[in-house]
Amino acid sequence: MAKPVVRSRRAGFAGCLGAVCLFASSFVAAEDWIQLPGGTFIMGDKFGDDNETPAPRTVAPFELMKYEVTNKAFDSFIKKTGYVTDVEREGRAFVWTGKWRTDPVANYRQPRGEKTSISTLDSHPVAQVSARDALAYCMFQGARLPTEAEWEFAARGLDGRRYPWGNVKPDQSKSDHFANYGTDSCCAPSTADGFAYTAPVGSYPLGASPYGVEDMAGNVWEWTSTPFPGNPDHQVIRGGGWGNNNYCLRVSYRHGNPPDIGLDMVGFRCAR
Repeated sequence: MAKPVVRSRRAGFAGCLGAVCLFASSFVAAEDWIQLPGGTFIMGDKFGDDNETPAPRTVAPFELMKYEVTNKAFDSFIKKTGYVTDVEREGRAFVWTGKWRTDPVANYRQPRGEKTSISTLDSHPVAQVSARDALAYCMFQGARLPTEAEWEFAARGLDGRRYPWGNVKPDQSKSDHFANYGTDSCCAPSTADGFAYTAPVGSYPLGASPYGVEDMAGNVWEWTSTPFPGNPDHQVIRGGGWGNNNYCLRVSYRHGNPPDIGLDMVGFRCAR
């Protein structure tokens, strides 16, 4: 299912993280934060993978960005702080071309490597950012990464739905599209929903969660702050991406990656 599994090469956290905290600012409009009431819900899916065993979870009230962080917003953060991403510092990124491969050129400005650019993709979600890069951005906003439980609560609410919009399985052959994702069989990009790779955030209002949070299925996977069960050196990512099939779009589906790597199918949003 195009699971973004890669090996980690550990590195120290960027030295400029402290500067990010000192010069905290915000370029997220108030209306782009969704207030979540919190509550107790059943997390998981009895028909899902072995690591999706249903269990009750309780989350306190919190706020979550309505949209995934865009290229424009992340680039503004870079320009304001001088932050250097893990991918740029280590010279290593991962690009999906039917399998995961390293690309020496790819970074958030060139997410799929040579001859790609974000110059016309201001409103698309940023990719090729590590969990540590995502945390640095969120801290700059006076925020943080959501926990895995917060993420799933925001995506599904209290009624046990399998997708943010309900229980209807997405189908690329239909005219109504709930998300930007890949082929219905695994795993390749598809233009059936209008975009082969990332789409502008908020392009699929039919796919909004019960709380009005957009793009919680597809477009890019999203980092959370939670260690992956059984593998504390990895952090959970959620939501599936533009190259995944519809199975990966379920609100309970999880995967884990090392927190110091970037991929062209993984982005984030912040919580507070």
